[in-house]
Amino acid sequence: MIGKQKPRVLGYTVILMLLCAQILMAQDLQVKPLTKIAFGSCATQQSPCPIWKEIGRYAPDLLLLLGDNVYADVVDGKLIPSTPDRIRQAYEMLAKDEGFASLQKSTPIMAVWDDHDFGDNDAGVEWIHKEVAAEIFHDFFATPKDSPRRKQAGVYDAKIFGPVGKRVQIILLDTRYWRTELAKAKAPFPGTRTIPYAPAIGPQATILGEQQWKWLEEQLKQPAEVRLIGSSIQVISDEHPYEKWDNFPEERERLYRTIRQCQASGVVLLSGDRHLGEISIDTEAVGYPLHDITASGLNQANRKWRTIESNSKRIAALQWGNHFGSIEIDWNVADPIIKLQLRHEDGELAVQTHIPSSELRAQATEVAPPSGVLTVAQALQKNEGEEVQVQVTVRSGKAIKTPTRLLLNSQADYRSERNLTLVLQETATEGTWHGATVETFLNRVVRVRGKITLFNGRKQVEVSKPDDIQIVTP
Repeated sequence: MIGKQKPRVLGYTVILMLLCAQILMAQDLQVKPLTKIAFGSCATQQSPCPIWKEIGRYAPDLLLLLGDNVYADVVDGKLIPSTPDRIRQAYEMLAKDEGFASLQKSTPIMAVWDDHDFGDNDAGVEWIHKEVAAEIFHDFFATPKDSPRRKQAGVYDAKIFGPVGKRVQIILLDTRYWRTELAKAKAPFPGTRTIPYAPAIGPQATILGEQQWKWLEEQLKQPAEVRLIGSSIQVISDEHPYEKWDNFPEERERLYRTIRQCQASGVVLLSGDRHLGEISIDTEAVGYPLHDITASGLNQANRKWRTIESNSKRIAALQWGNHFGSIEIDWNVADPIIKLQLRHEDGELAVQTHIPSSELRAQATEVAPPSGVLTVAQALQKNEGEEVQVQVTVRSGKAIKTPTRLLLNSQADYRSERNLTLVLQETATEGTWHGATVETFLNRVVRVRGKITLFNGRKQVEVSKPDDIQIVTP
């Protein structure tokens, strides 16, 4: 089998030396807290990449590579599905880069792939060479031969560094191996000639696959003060026509729900893919401000200024110029500060934001709905007139006098696109619920049965019978 051939450049002795060095460095980080973490994505081996040396001068405790670490599917500037030989050759070229070789010897590295090192542009579960690509990936990054990662389907990984009270958990997701094949929409993205991907919904639409979802839940239940979740594609930014978690809206909501239900504090998302840098924030997704910092352009970022694309959740941007990301954690203050940073090719700080760790504390556990009961995200996919049973954690509400009814919202901000309003008609607040107010349901999990209706173009669930209302949590 071609996947069993020896690497032509990296001999077994070199791999063993790299493996030993990585093990020693990783053991050191089990004792010392992480204070400087570098990360990035999108580096073609076919062009110079001086930023490797700059990352070396920055001297991070750990380097995270979020994908497109090589471009195996580019030939003479054209995208052509790769072959195992071309994937291997791409890594061999990267190994010859002096800056990267130095980093690999001096700095612990954790890596995951995106599409171009996976082997085919925008590919997912359908990619025919994914198993061989995984073997080549593990060989290059010196994954131990007896590691469970070599047997799992996908290259996802997780580790916890630092002592109790200063633990940083790194979770790298594989958004390729199991991801459902994408389908194009029929019309161009508004204001462009780009044909976007059509949203994929339903039980067969997945990014991670059930095996990885189960693994992620297990990881999020482990104790840690800070959690950096790496995704090769953007999670929060969703107003562009390219690859993103919002192409699978139910999967993104599942990610948010999993973080909430595991009561995972300290989560910060790291992403790549886009050949730009930016920091986005969603204040509603997981119960505390969730940040997604994108560093994408180790040597592939736009060389010139380009128009800033729409992103209502963006709080900082680096729209052109090669760069890398850095996370700096100040453990020496009562409320440790997490600094999210993007740095230019020369290492100069470009943009940053500071987050007190106390702002990233999880809220109370949510109750998973039973079979047949919809989540808010699933209910929002239903059509007007459909009868549904849905479970909602009530975050805000309002009493209306004429006609009398209660409005219960799934989001603190009822204007949020993720909000679903339960409209309890006057007939629903009779009998068992006589005298009920918004406070009766606030911050409690409610399960109702009703009909999907529209108000000002927004979906809501109208409930008309007392027996169709149930409070799940006291």
